[in-house]
Amino acid sequence: MNEGRGVPDPVALAAVIERFAGEAVAVDSLRRCSGGASRETWALDAIGTSGRVHPLVLRRDPAGQANADNRATEYAVLAAAALAGVPVPRVRALLGTQDHLGAGFLMDRVEGETIPRRILRDAEFATARSQLTNQAGTIAARIHTVDRDALPTLAVMDARAQIDQQRAYLDTFDEPHPALELGLRWLDEHEPAACAPPALVHGDFRNGNFIVGADGIRAVLDWELAHLGDPIEDLGWLCVKSWRFGQADKIVGGFGSLDQLLGAYSAGGGADVDEAAVRFWVVLGTVKWGVICAGQTLLHVNGIVRSVELAALGRRVAEMEWDLLDLLDGGW
Repeated sequence: MNEGRGVPDPVALAAVIERFAGEAVAVDSLRRCSGGASRETWALDAIGTSGRVHPLVLRRDPAGQANADNRATEYAVLAAAALAGVPVPRVRALLGTQDHLGAGFLMDRVEGETIPRRILRDAEFATARSQLTNQAGTIAARIHTVDRDALPTLAVMDARAQIDQQRAYLDTFDEPHPALELGLRWLDEHEPAACAPPALVHGDFRNGNFIVGADGIRAVLDWELAHLGDPIEDLGWLCVKSWRFGQADKIVGGFGSLDQLLGAYSAGGGADVDEAAVRFWVVLGTVKWGVICAGQTLLHVNGIVRSVELAALGRRVAEMEWDLLDLLDGGW
């Protein structure tokens, strides 16, 4: 059987889908989606005996990385977020060992665009672009007010824990990165008070993880990094320069202003947030992305995982260091 490797077995998929479709189905148009280096994403259509088409997505771990607990947690977080009014794909079935498909789950497919450069430049998204900042602020506020009692057990990752985590990672690389060290020192000196109580944080809330249509954001994807912590983390991550995709003057995702984002966040039920608080998390996010890029590159350089994609991330480290120095000098 296809335990999380190769093309998923259409017959096994059909058996799972029939549990919630309420009819016999045949799997059609099964195709691997681009992106998602850490998880496999497969789109498919399930054709019912009634003629109804069920557009679905299978999200699962690649071979050798299966973790049923992680996918079960992501499934439960998506379900809780949906109950709070966060636009997410509807989850349909959590895979079990009896399904012989690996660790993962099935969810409804939401049509739209996820490639940031198209969202930021194509004429068909011109109207949507004018709404993205307000929508992102409102959605973030909903995420951060999700009832914690509805959530599975999640790690608590406050600012201190994340600073320590990035320093520990950097110390394992055995190569100098003075700009990243300087950033970590700045973070030590500007660490905010612990958020009490910690809220649900998406962990990768940015342009590229939004499904966008002509009407704006239709769904938020990739909840695998969800944790409990300071909600301002999501706002800061959205403003990291890398996620502006060439539109550097538009601080929020390459499509909007910080004032507009914070106004929409407050109006949507979030707390009032000042620029200095966001800056801290932008600095931390820039350090984090720089550390991630350096670590991913070393996987290739050291022959652990030979990958052109990982090798290409090496050039991003210098970009992160430049962005970080600019941030510490008062830029955005």
